[in-house]
Amino acid sequence: MNIQNVELEMTAGKASQFPVDEIPEIAFAGRSNVGKSSLLNSMINRKSFARTSSAPGKTRTINFYNIDKVIRFVDLPGYGYASASKGIQEGWLKVIDYYLNNRENLKCLALLLDVRREPNNEDKMMFEFLKSLDMPHIIIITKIDKLGRNERNKNIQMIKKTLGVVDEDNVVLFSTIDKIGRDVLWEKINNMLLYL
Repeated sequence: MNIQNVELEMTAGKASQFPVDEIPEIAFAGRSNVGKSSLLNSMINRKSFARTSSAPGKTRTINFYNIDKVIRFVDLPGYGYASASKGIQEGWLKVIDYYLNNRENLKCLALLLDVRREPNNEDKMMFEFLKSLDMPHIIIITKIDKLGRNERNKNIQMIKKTLGVVDEDNVVLFSTIDKIGRDVLWEKINNMLLYL
């Protein structure tokens, strides 16, 4: 996709701050430090537009990125960050839950999983939740450059088996370092936009 204009349109800590329009949205969810911000930067071809950090839990708001006023990428706070206070975590969960269950603009949910990590209970719950939604979903396995081919393939199979992934077409392998998966993911997004 030839992107002309990207705007961080809103950082929302509550539902009343969500953008009000009909632009379709793809939300990106995943464990803290799974690589959501790096993936978003790769997808929009900007080096540091979405803020990245080696410290987990950096994204504490729902960040809305408007792309050419055609589609919006939504960066959800990473789940499972133990150092955040219980009150902050509960606040995030309420806003995320409201967004996922009530946002009419939401047309696709992407779940990011680190190829080096076995899916935990929160990953499994998020996968079950996205399967229950009446909308397309994508499983993105990130950081595939971090492992050798044999270990990577073994871990990919382990992730799919642990989650019970049936539809292989919904799985995208992604590396921001090796630039793997970007074109495949854009193709899936563009195909989805054709049917909206």
